[in-house]
Amino acid sequence: MKPLQNRRAVITGAGSGIGAAIAYAYADAGAKLVLCDRDAERLSLVSNKCRDQGALVIECIADVGSREGAQAGVDACVNALGGIDILVNNAGMLTQAPCVDITQEMWDDMLRVDLTSVFVASQRALPHMVDQKWGRIINVSSQLGIKGGAQLTHYAAAKAGVIGFTKSLALEVSKDNVLVNSVAPGPIETPLVEGISQEWKAAKAKELPLGRFGRAEEVAPIVVLLASEPGGNLFVGQTLNPNSGDVMP
Repeated sequence: MKPLQNRRAVITGAGSGIGAAIAYAYADAGAKLVLCDRDAERLSLVSNKCRDQGALVIECIADVGSREGAQAGVDACVNALGGIDILVNNAGMLTQAPCVDITQEMWDDMLRVDLTSVFVASQRALPHMVDQKWGRIINVSSQLGIKGGAQLTHYAAAKAGVIGFTKSLALEVSKDNVLVNSVAPGPIETPLVEGISQEWKAAKAKELPLGRFGRAEEVAPIVVLLASEPGGNLFVGQTLNPNSGDVMP
């Protein structure tokens, strides 16, 4: 039996990077997938690869930056598959600027996409998970939500919010066998970091005990573990840290 055999899973931001790697890992683990992204072309490529792995895949083109977009994946899963077992809140954005140069629009966009979407999607999924007394919510945060990052105050604030939300929600719903955890990757070579300066990335790599950024496929197995039984059964409100040694809690 594969570890996620027939589990109904929604993954946001599945069109590239960590989200795509999670989609491939979940397909290999036997899950039924609802893959969400705002980029239809990228999403189609990932979805087709998952189908080649034998997975049932439903594509959901949506932008989690809107309330309707954040709810869309959960709604698609419930409507097509009769419910939802796993929600992976992975979609996010990343911009860089000194705090004094961050506009109100930049701040609001960051929190809306990286934090509010996590709340909205989770709130949408919870009644189904609580009713069936089984569910897993896995939120992708960042090590910068733990340690902070210069010129990334808005991003770090949003990701710290994800960690706080994860802990608090876990306390509410673990009694219903709905387990909520987060993953806080360090620097990962994905399209998300393309907008960050080369100087910042080079300096960051030198700081890391491992001496390099991670790869998306090195993060995905953790997200499989947290959703699996018995492997994920004792994780409640935890933040796991695949970060090349950047943070040692």
